[in-house]
Order: sequence, then C-alpha cells, then structure tokens
Amino acid sequence: MSCLFSSLTIRNLTLRNRIVMSPMCMYSAENGFPNEFHKVHYPTRAYGGAGLIFFEATAVEERGRISSLDLGIWKDEQAEALAEIVHSCKKAGAKVGIQLAHAGRKAEDYPPWDREKVDKRGSDMAIAPSPIPFGKNWKTPKEMTERDIREVKSAFIRACKRAVEAGFDVIEIHSAHGYLLHEFLSPISNSRKDNYGGSFNNRIRLLLEIVKEARKHIPDGMPLFVRISAVDWIEGGWTIEDSIELAKILKKEGVDLIDCSSGKIVEEERVPEFPGFQIPLAERIRKEASIKTMAVGAITKYEQAEEILKNERADLVAFGRKFLRDPYFPLRWSKKIGKEEIIPRQYKRGF
Repeated sequence: MSCLFSSLTIRNLTLRNRIVMSPMCMYSAENGFPNEFHKVHYPTRAYGGAGLIFFEATAVEERGRISSLDLGIWKDEQAEALAEIVHSCKKAGAKVGIQLAHAGRKAEDYPPWDREKVDKRGSDMAIAPSPIPFGKNWKTPKEMTERDIREVKSAFIRACKRAVEAGFDVIEIHSAHGYLLHEFLSPISNSRKDNYGGSFNNRIRLLLEIVKEARKHIPDGMPLFVRISAVDWIEGGWTIEDSIELAKILKKEGVDLIDCSSGKIVEEERVPEFPGFQIPLAERIRKEASIKTMAVGAITKYEQAEEILKNERADLVAFGRKFLRDPYFPLRWSKKIGKEEIIPRQYKRGF
C-alpha cells in the first residue's frame, strides 16, 4: 500500500493523498489581485492530482509584500477574487490552503527581475523588529513601534477571517525564510530590548499572539499550520532545539502541523543543500514535539517521498519546483502504482 497516496485527516479536513503543492511566489498579481494566470495555474495542479494546493505567500498588508507582484488579502475584494480560484481547485478534488505572510525587512516594491536596477534592495516602507538590513546591499528597515506591532497583528487576524470567508480549507502562518515573523524569532535579526526581544519567550511572543488570536477566529474544524525555518544555518542563529521547543508551545495553542523549511535569515548563510536535506528537521520536530510535520525541499522522486512517510519522518510531503515543471506528476505516479482513481476521467485515455 502506498503511503503517499493514502488519505490524511486533520481536524475535520480529509486530504485525498499526502502530496502538497508548496507555496511559491508567482510574481504575477496586479495590486494584490489574482488574474487569468492564477485562474489557470492553481486549478491545473488540482486536476494534476495534488491532495492539498497552497496558494503563494499572500500579503496581509500592502507594505508586507515580498514584491510588487505578490498576491494580497488586505482587502475584502482581494479575498472575493481568490474565492473563485479556491472553488475551481475544490471542484478538481483538491483541498486548498493559503499562506499568510508579511515580508518585513525583505519587502520590495518592484518586480524581482528589476533587482539589478536598484542601488539598494528593499522598500522604503519596510519594517522589522530591529533596524538591521538583510544584507550589505539592502536598505535599513524601520524598527517597529508598539503601534506597528498592533497593526501587523490586526492585519494577520483580518486576513484569517477573509481566508475563511473565501473558502480556504487550511491557513498557514508564514514564519520562515527571513520574513517578518521569522525576523522576530531569530536573534540574528531581533535585537529589541522590550517584550518582543531578548529571551526566547520574548522573541516568539508575536507569533504566539497571532496564533492564539487566529485560532479564535477560524472554525474549530479548520487546520492551522505554521511554516518555520527550523534552523538559520548561521552561528548564533535560531536552532533546531529552538524549533522543537516552539513546536511544543504552538501545539498547545492549537497549531496542527509545522511546515519545516530552513534558512534565509541573512545573505551569508551556508546551507548544506542536497536531496532531502531538510527532512531530518521535520523528523526531529515530529518525534520530539509530538506534532504533525510537513517535509519540503529537494524532494523529487516517488520512492523518496514514500520513504519519508513510511518511516514516519513527516506526515505530508510538499513539492515546489517539481510542480512547476510537471503539474501532472501525481497522476503519473498514481498510474505507476495502480492508484488510477485520482486520474480525471477526461484524462484517462492519456494514461
């Protein structure tokens, strides 16, 4: 029996298989709104057989966009536009998640292909826990005031409410990859002297406050995920032991799964990247914090994904660039092992 093509129930949500399309920025939105590209892109992967489709990092406020072409959910009208695509994905048999994000000091107000044209990367509107730039060629962000912190928390909660109204099945809070919530977690980027800096408990405070409030405003049967960078890959940074302790606390606050990525807190990090290099992170958090995890990063083969699940190293397996290269690889894999029921009847003659 295939573990990858087995179902998984989290709270009231049942996924048809353990294949997840990871959130990936598409740099195609217009003023935060989806367009024809998104209307084709996401449902195509749903018809391709994924169990769970994650929309890309979706900004909870305008100044928190990773680029000027990111999706947003800081307006009701944006959520209404996203709802149409959510419905299309569900019609194809997939469940749908949204990753709520704030770029913090890594916010940029131009397309990624224009980066070489600017003297210093980053937005003049960028905010962060401390006035520390991401790298030497980045602008120094504005240190967040107490008011800024309140505004960001409110933006995340409003985004959660809109995501529920738009029909998403899963909400994921993005606290990884050097973006705002990760910036608060890591001592590399957080040198605050108030209640949001210094000790471990202070640095995790903002994420916990958002999670606690989010859990109040989403249905009890709706899963809540958190993506973290499980290690910073730099001396003096966030560690796997920190992640395990955080995961234990998040579980108590109603988080159902930790999406285990890593790194990207500073330019000079040294990542030992190889196939499946992040899987041990998901495995340790799963076992030592007793919480469901999702493995992601350089996972490309069926046998590799099957081993992760069979040996209980993670509960879900996320694929990124593989879905960009081949939206239909889950159908191909299902045919290979005789699990043809997920192949749409319109496509069966092609398999």
